[in-house]
Parts: sequence; C-alpha cells; structure tokens
Amino acid sequence: MTRTHWTAVGAVVAALLFAGAATVASAGNDVSAPRSPATDSADAGFARDMSVHHQQAVEMSFIVRDRTENEEVRRLAYDIINTQANQRGMMQGWLDQWGLAQIAPDREPMAWMAGSAAHAGHSAKAEDVRMPGMATPEQLERLESLSGKEAEIAYFQLMIAHHKGGVDMAKGCVELCSPGVERQLAEGMVQGQRSEIDLMTGMLKDRGARPRD
Repeated sequence: MTRTHWTAVGAVVAALLFAGAATVASAGNDVSAPRSPATDSADAGFARDMSVHHQQAVEMSFIVRDRTENEEVRRLAYDIINTQANQRGMMQGWLDQWGLAQIAPDREPMAWMAGSAAHAGHSAKAEDVRMPGMATPEQLERLESLSGKEAEIAYFQLMIAHHKGGVDMAKGCVELCSPGVERQLAEGMVQGQRSEIDLMTGMLKDRGARPRD
C-alpha cells in the first residue's frame, strides 16, 4: 500500500480511537456530560445523514471487492468497508444515547447544513434530495454489471465523488456541531477522505482514466 493510503487509514483510526475514548470518559462523568442535542440540531442531522452516506460507500465497496482480482483495490475496498461501517455504528450509537430516532422522515437530507459555508452549491432541488456525492440507483446497477479494470474505474469515479460529498458534510459538522467527540470524528473524516481521494485519483491515472467532473 502507498504511504498516502496508510496516512488516510491512520488518520481515521486515530479519530475513531479518540472518539471512543472520549465517549467512555464522558459517560463516566455525568456532571460534565453535555446536554443531548435536539432532533433538529446539526449534531443529530449529521449523525443521521452521514450514517446513510456511509452505508452506500460500504455497499459500493462490497460490489467492487467481488468484481476485481486486483489486491490493491480489494484492500482499499476492505478498508473503506471497515472504517465507514465502524463510524456508522458510532453515529447510530450516539443517536441512541441521545434518545433520538435513527431516521427523521419529516426532514429532508442536508437540512441541518443550511447556512453553513460547506453547504454552498448543495441545495437540494425538489426532484433531487440526495445527499452530495451519492450514487444513483442506475450508477450502482452499472457498477454491478462490470468486472475487472472497468469495475475498478467506475468504482473510483463514484467513490471520489462520494468522498467529496462526504468531506463537505463533515466540514459542515466541524462548523455547526457542538464541540465534542462528534466534531472530532468529523475532522478526522475530512482528513482521511481527502487522502483517499488523492489515492484513488492516482489509481485512476494508472488506469488511463480521471475523476468525473
């Protein structure tokens, strides 16, 4: 694996370890524990939306893992599966701890980011309320139909766009979420996903392709 890849993995692992330790410390000190956020807060919105966002990254990574024999690509997919599944579990655990619903059907995706600098250019249209970077059902279906180098290229292009959207969402939490473990995790996501974007861009170049505009 490249040094850039290990840097990305290390950044995310460090964020996870910090967040886990801070959560335990907070749970053991009721006097200083912050008040649970409201259901319409940025904290809750980020946890809900990023959980959904992460789930699609896991799904796409499982698809490409089973459609390529390239060990470097399979290792990257495996790392994304583990990292984002673990982070998703943490965010869902926070929602449970706060006594909030995992899904808020009365709220549109990204509503919690309204007014943030990172939300510029991502206002949802009435006919398209997907979160930034999310692949369409048609794109996922196409990825499932490919194999080998073609599957790798399609995966990198989709995942780079997905990570860029995830970075914007994480930056929104850094700006709007309450100080604490969730904001720290979001900061780790920004660093880790940017590093993986650089890695996948290089892997695309090696295959004679480039990210989509």
